Amino acid sequence: MVSYNKLSACCISHEFYKVATNSPNKIAVIQACGGLKFAKEFQLFCNENGDEETMEKFKEYISSKRTSINPPVYEGDQCFTFSDVLSAVDSISSRLRRILDGHDDDPNLVKPSSAVFEPEGVRVLWKRPLYLHEIGESSKDQIVAGSSNQGSEQYTQLHKTYNPKIVGIYMEPSVEYIVSVLSVLRCGEAFLPLDPSWPNERILSVISSSKSDLIVGYGASVDRTCHQLDKLQWLIHKGCYSVFYMSMEDFNQNKSDSLLGWPCESERSRSFCYLMYTSGSTGKPKGVCGTEVGLLNRFLWMQGSYPFEREEILLFKTSISFIDHLQEFLGAMLANCTLVIPPFNQLKENIFYVVNLLQDYSISRLVAVPSLIRAILPALQSMYSSTTQISLKLLMLSGEIFDMSLWKSLAKLLPQTSVLNIYGSTEVSGDCTYFDCKWLPTLLKQDALCSVPIGIPIDSCDVVLVGENSPDEGEICVGGSCVASGYFSHPSILPLDNVVLFEEIADAKNTENEAKCYFRTGDFGRKLSDGNLVYIGRNDRTVKISGQRIALEEVESVLREHSQVADSAVVSRCVQGDILLLEAYLLLKQKENNLEVFRSSIRCWMTSKLPPAMVPAHFYFVESFPMSSSGKVDYKMLTTSVASEAGNHIEIEETQDIDLINVIQKCNVFHD
Repeated sequence: MVSYNKLSACCISHEFYKVATNSPNKIAVIQACGGLKFAKEFQLFCNENGDEETMEKFKEYISSKRTSINPPVYEGDQCFTFSDVLSAVDSISSRLRRILDGHDDDPNLVKPSSAVFEPEGVRVLWKRPLYLHEIGESSKDQIVAGSSNQGSEQYTQLHKTYNPKIVGIYMEPSVEYIVSVLSVLRCGEAFLPLDPSWPNERILSVISSSKSDLIVGYGASVDRTCHQLDKLQWLIHKGCYSVFYMSMEDFNQNKSDSLLGWPCESERSRSFCYLMYTSGSTGKPKGVCGTEVGLLNRFLWMQGSYPFEREEILLFKTSISFIDHLQEFLGAMLANCTLVIPPFNQLKENIFYVVNLLQDYSISRLVAVPSLIRAILPALQSMYSSTTQISLKLLMLSGEIFDMSLWKSLAKLLPQTSVLNIYGSTEVSGDCTYFDCKWLPTLLKQDALCSVPIGIPIDSCDVVLVGENSPDEGEICVGGSCVASGYFSHPSILPLDNVVLFEEIADAKNTENEAKCYFRTGDFGRKLSDGNLVYIGRNDRTVKISGQRIALEEVESVLREHSQVADSAVVSRCVQGDILLLEAYLLLKQKENNLEVFRSSIRCWMTSKLPPAMVPAHFYFVESFPMSSSGKVDYKMLTTSVASEAGNHIEIEETQDIDLINVIQKCNVFHD
């Protein structure tokens, strides 16, 4: 296991600066507006013309629209060099620093009104939050004592770290988003991704819960043909939060003469550098405080195990609400590669555009959930069955169970492509174990497997199984550089859920001097004869849909907020092999005369409350819930015919049949 202290990186800001100054004129980012336009034309053409000769001519037409071959650039694309990005970061970080220090004279700053919005269920105590490094010693004592039993230890840590100010970034994947993240990191503060696809109420709830000091969004001058940018105005009109808007045209303007110190040279380090909200079993989202050490460790492990080459081209297609999006763009920015960013709102319209982008831009690395790859597999087979040269060198699958049948298809289709199965969660910087599928042929001679293993720990991470019956089977517990600081609860950071203490882990491993605590993931695994881990499930009611972790309790909690719903129960169901859908069973306060209209209205209502992946696909109306002997809802019986035969089912109303492609589009799988 490699020690983080032996690694060369000091901070993300320094690492990016080194890369950008060494290759200032290299294209860092291609916003693929033109390339995706031709991909859409090609898809339409293929649907109308099946003649292979004609299709080859159309491919030649697309090639003629290239303005550059290495890297591929098409008419209508926007290109930004590393020098462009670095200049933008220098400019924006200086302006953000002034704003966060209390200066309100920036022309792009919209200051809040006196009114403060309070989302339902969230109590806003004050508009401007206080931070631990800003308050008195006596208050620190009270906060520390109240947040953990290890008060004295946390108090000592206060002198070594500080809780950063939080800057929300309300953008789609774009060069502006990358600049915003790098600028916040350069300021020594923490960024909070705010996914524009979330409902407005959820956005406001997260901003309020995080006590964000500032929101950064697109300016009005950004090219609207590439991105869906008209959503920022509603947040400005709320008048509740300070909003800084900017565009590429602003980046080189209003530069500050003041030089910011490097975050790694500060006397105290920030306790976290980003905040990401995940679904929580309590019914409310919870904020995970991720560390810069975790992000750097993940990047450096990849660079050491599967080195980036200078001419590689990567694709940024993952929603910013998923932890995996960070490595998608940081990998390119820190490894001196070119990053292709398609218009995200258009990419969601048709998942098959991904196939065209892989080919047209010679993408060498791709991160995806298995369900996405299974959906586009026929298109991949069609593309790669010809003499087309395969550019994809590394395919990383994560977020869902990787079925053996899918691996067999990929091994046949992409024999020269390295395929990894990566496991992790938001609490462990996205990834903590990996399995290289080149190991499978040998492993299958020893073990019969239904799914691809999740493998072994990455560098500077330690993974153990804690169980009652066998040291080779139990709950997956993670320690090391990848583990987050904790859960955000203003103004402090609470310990991660279900932390396993030193003594329990030491007993499980029969060793000494191990890390003091491990994060209990809630996932259960089994160790194979060669030491690789296999995922075997969970004991709670948390599921993953298209890579997004969903606590069914949170969906139920939102449903119970509806004025006509007396109670709710939500389950997941597998369709078309390995795609999960949510089903909601509802007890109504009074009988509805038109259930079809009510079903439509409650679905629309849920869409305004939760991200797409958390909205149930099917709604069932029942008179009562089947109960277990302990008096709890029997969720398994809800999905069987027994409940219907017992008279519990009064009527079923569900959405129209949803095939695999529509499911993936609905669930916004361009993931994590």
